[in-house]
Amino acid sequence: MSPREVHAAQQVAADEARLDGKYVGERSAGRRTNATMAQVVVEFWKHPSPYLLGTVIVGALVGRVLSGPGSWWELAIPVGLVAILPFVEWGIHVGILHWKPRKVAGLTVDPLLSRKHRAHHSNPREIPLVFIPWQVSLYLAPLNVLVWWLVMPTTSSMFTMLLSVYVIMATYEWTHYLLHSDYRPKSAAYRKIWRNHRLHHYKSEHYWFTVTSAGTADRLLGTAPDPSTVPTSPTVQRLHDLSL
Repeated sequence: MSPREVHAAQQVAADEARLDGKYVGERSAGRRTNATMAQVVVEFWKHPSPYLLGTVIVGALVGRVLSGPGSWWELAIPVGLVAILPFVEWGIHVGILHWKPRKVAGLTVDPLLSRKHRAHHSNPREIPLVFIPWQVSLYLAPLNVLVWWLVMPTTSSMFTMLLSVYVIMATYEWTHYLLHSDYRPKSAAYRKIWRNHRLHHYKSEHYWFTVTSAGTADRLLGTAPDPSTVPTSPTVQRLHDLSL
């Protein structure tokens, strides 16, 4: 077994031991080895992202209430968004978060989201790197308002769309944070998601892209192989072999 394979196996084994309450090694950077749900909730609200997302959610909810009852078909908006969520996650993860810097008209295109995600892969247990960068959240909010105002046919449906999108974004943010926290999963479904995400960070960055589901889009799009058949990637913690 190569040194990379040994490292990946050790990382996954250590995290599995944390899940089972058997970890007895050194605590990393002062982090708890098995945090309670109350502890991870408190930590979650120490970061700016929940407040930024929450502000838009409250504003969209108020707008939705004030805009009246709306139409029955608006119920299809959150249902449809939830249905396509695994594929949206997959597409954003592959196309934006794992974007490789490119030269376009002499300029290097390397979005902040991509740079932050490379840093996240470099140190998956650094909690601040888990969240959507606050700078991105600041410009996404007015952009979303503008886009859905132009696209949706009524004011009420615009607010329904905005509210649905941001509740889903907050769900993603919480799930991704929880996966990287020291909370011990209790349900089989969550353990499955947790293990897939560990494989993405420690085994190969080329597979297991979904975050809020147990590989739904990955299975359909061919990125959920048997882990035993996948060699450990030499760039799993330094995407594209770039310096951060």
